[in-house]
Amino acid sequence: MNRSLLTSALLASSAIFATLAARTPHPVLAQQTAPTSTAQLQPTQEKPLIAFKPHQTTAFHTSDRCVACHNGMTSANGEGYSIGFDWQASIMANASRDPYWQGSVRRETIDHPESKQFIQNDCSFCHMAAVRLVDRDEHRDTAVFARFPFQQLTKKTSQLQRSAQDGVTCSVCHQIDQQDPGPPSNFNGNLVVSAAVHEDIRPEYGPFAPDHGHQTIMHSSTGGFLPEEAHNPDEKFCAGCHTLYTEALGPGGVKLGRFPEQVPYLEWKHSAYYEKKNCRQCHMPAVSGPTPITALYGQQREGARHHYFIGGNFFMQSLLNEHRDDLQTVARTQDLEAAVKRTQEFLGTQAAKLTIEHTDISGGNLSITVLTQNLTGHKLPTAYPSRRAWLHVIVTDATNHTIFESGALRPNGSIVGNVNDDDPTRYEPHFREITSPNQVEIYEPILGDANGHVTTGLLSAVRYLKDNRLLPTGFDKSTAEPDFAVYGKAASDPNFTDAGSRIRYIAPTNSAAGPFHIKVELWYQPIGFRWAHNLAPYKAAEPQRILNYYESASARTATILAEAEANP
Repeated sequence: MNRSLLTSALLASSAIFATLAARTPHPVLAQQTAPTSTAQLQPTQEKPLIAFKPHQTTAFHTSDRCVACHNGMTSANGEGYSIGFDWQASIMANASRDPYWQGSVRRETIDHPESKQFIQNDCSFCHMAAVRLVDRDEHRDTAVFARFPFQQLTKKTSQLQRSAQDGVTCSVCHQIDQQDPGPPSNFNGNLVVSAAVHEDIRPEYGPFAPDHGHQTIMHSSTGGFLPEEAHNPDEKFCAGCHTLYTEALGPGGVKLGRFPEQVPYLEWKHSAYYEKKNCRQCHMPAVSGPTPITALYGQQREGARHHYFIGGNFFMQSLLNEHRDDLQTVARTQDLEAAVKRTQEFLGTQAAKLTIEHTDISGGNLSITVLTQNLTGHKLPTAYPSRRAWLHVIVTDATNHTIFESGALRPNGSIVGNVNDDDPTRYEPHFREITSPNQVEIYEPILGDANGHVTTGLLSAVRYLKDNRLLPTGFDKSTAEPDFAVYGKAASDPNFTDAGSRIRYIAPTNSAAGPFHIKVELWYQPIGFRWAHNLAPYKAAEPQRILNYYESASARTATILAEAEANP
């Protein structure tokens, strides 16, 4: 939405305020608290401006009904606050537009053609939620591929297509019912959403109790209303879409087992953060000072939060900006650029810490002990298993000549020394000690199929062959349940704990002269080289598109999380 369109929307909304000002209360909205100022509105008994079918169990309006009123605010401390623009640039808003998701879903249906509809249903719960949840409650299948490729939105675009392109839209999260049972019943996106209480009128929840006037304007735009009592969603609502299990499929669609594809909620619950910090505190930063949450006569509120939904996928936000015509990206260029910068700054300051604990030169070798610590409340990296972090260690001599290097990033997005990038059937083990430039410490999940082979096919995976992702504080790997346990050689490594991962490097100095300089970097990549290039054999449009995007931007697929230097 550009500035002129936003201004028009705000003026239109203000006009609605003025028009509705003196009308008689709606029978349901009239139960709310009476207005307390002349700037507030009276509800109306007239036919609602937005009408759903009577008794419809599930319905969602798209974000264009919300953003006009929830943009352009300023806090008492002068901080800009626009819920709509922030959200539009988030991965949440672009969940269905995500070209890697589209390519991966197509890949899975090619691998498992007899389960094509099951796959579309399952994968749309969290990525095309406003469509899937309605289909679920009306006992219909969801036709994901019928929406691709996305088209430019116009006044004539159907509401269904708008919903499909809106990803995890505002009303999906704000209609999660107070009676949602939470984990584990709502895992895999099986959320309980509010039902209509009177024809088209349904509750939409938020952390602030609204006044009468704002109730009316909200109802006129969305058909919803905010209950009088504020409803502050907690981590159980995040758990619904951020705890995903997949059904491994064999020939003929036979189910081989249930695989924990991504379980950051369970990782967090097993950590010390469970008692001290919830999801919103990291991923929805608080606004500094009191702020209005609506641009229309909004009163100052304490405790408002930004809707960045800041996470770890800066690369996808970059692709959404670069290929906005192909992907029909709605978010403004400047908002996506800011989101990429914000995400990388967040990762570079709050994700991890590196320490060179000890160095020693003896017998022609330089010994280096490196401690890598996770500062987040879940594994690092967490969630979708395409993500990886690794150590890049460089030792230079007195002439600045490199005498040892492990973990260099190639321009094509692969890692020097990583056997998995060169051979998809193999993978790099967890190391306690590295003695060769051809070895690299990579913190990653490696998936195995029913035959024990390495795979990046989510519906082929039945177990983890390796999972040495860095553990959060308080995470006891000896008591971790199988769904979020440590796998591979890290499980028995006494120097791999919630206090960090300690590894020793032995760098031959040979005839090089000191003083030597050591630099260690912890790199992170949201989509690993193999996870992109394993899509190459699938000749459908969606896998080929994301592969082309990846190759054109391969030098920018990774970022540095932490650094440390020493002069032994």
